[in-house]
Amino acid sequence: MRRRPFPRWIFFALFLCLWGVWSCASRRPASAPPGRPAHHTENGFKNPHMNEVEINYVKKYLSWYLGYGSLEKPAFPRAQVAAYQAEVVPPDPNHLSNPHPGKIQVTWIGHSTFLLQFDGLNILTDPVFARHASPFPTRKTRRRAPLGMSLEELPPIDAVIISHNHYDHLDAATVRELGNRPRYFVPLKQGDWFRKKGITNVVELDWWQSAEFGPVRFHCVPAQHFSSRGLGDRNRALWCGWVMETSRGKIYFVGDSGYFPGFRQIGRRLGPLRLAFIPIGAYYPRWGLEKIHISPTEAVSVHREVGSQQSIGMHWGTFKFGDEPMAEPPLYLQKALKDSLVSPEAFVVFKIGETRSYPWTPSP
Repeated sequence: MRRRPFPRWIFFALFLCLWGVWSCASRRPASAPPGRPAHHTENGFKNPHMNEVEINYVKKYLSWYLGYGSLEKPAFPRAQVAAYQAEVVPPDPNHLSNPHPGKIQVTWIGHSTFLLQFDGLNILTDPVFARHASPFPTRKTRRRAPLGMSLEELPPIDAVIISHNHYDHLDAATVRELGNRPRYFVPLKQGDWFRKKGITNVVELDWWQSAEFGPVRFHCVPAQHFSSRGLGDRNRALWCGWVMETSRGKIYFVGDSGYFPGFRQIGRRLGPLRLAFIPIGAYYPRWGLEKIHISPTEAVSVHREVGSQQSIGMHWGTFKFGDEPMAEPPLYLQKALKDSLVSPEAFVVFKIGETRSYPWTPSP
């Protein structure tokens, strides 16, 4: 068992706030209106393949969040996972300003934020440049690794894709800095948040809807997760992944998701894929996170099911939202690849700030 000293008044204040959030989650959502998709409800959205949140789960989650309860056995002995030291390399201004016209260029900025450069476009994924992934900064929500580059070092951004509205994937200060110049691709009902901030260059899509921007076609695809930025708005906006159809091949950005049958469906409808960005972190405790975050083992399964030629790990090493050690996800991924007889070169992790280029290769 683990216990941390915690002032009682803080405990009860947090308990009431979190209970409010999760009590909204524990309500059974209304069924989809007649003629509407199965993931729609009367007031928002739901996960068709995920059971409702139960009250006993809410209590268990609160106990874990406040530092009470047992830790799950890690995938590796703690002594084997050295104290986390972020591997950071400075960005190369020449590469960023002169990407190869016949390749997909990728730079990891941190967490789920990547700069993608292809077909003459500069695209950001889930851009978060903030020091904290929360409206209420705490030790738990602070950035643990430096940014791969600053906003000022970015080339002019043409488009931004947003997977959902959690604070580690959508940051208001970053959006204000980017302004109205880029085209924002967001899931259904998320456009209202942008418009309230004066951002009107927004395209809202539902699952399996598509839109074109220049030479690229953006496909909004299912994910198993949830949305919320405060009390009372849980699942009012949709969550999703994105597949970008480019002249260099298809690129899949998973966003956040638990493991669900939708990955096979994405692979059948839009695969094979040249690149896939797949989360590998924030997976412990499994009793609380398995429905909304995949583990490295499941990430390898996703890599196979969507038909990815090259996958890149994300959603690790920046914010500590799970119980696993910060350095564990890449080690766990290597073990999962070996156990699954998948080449380690087929699913890699970047250094923060690192840039790599991928030429087009024909599908096998």
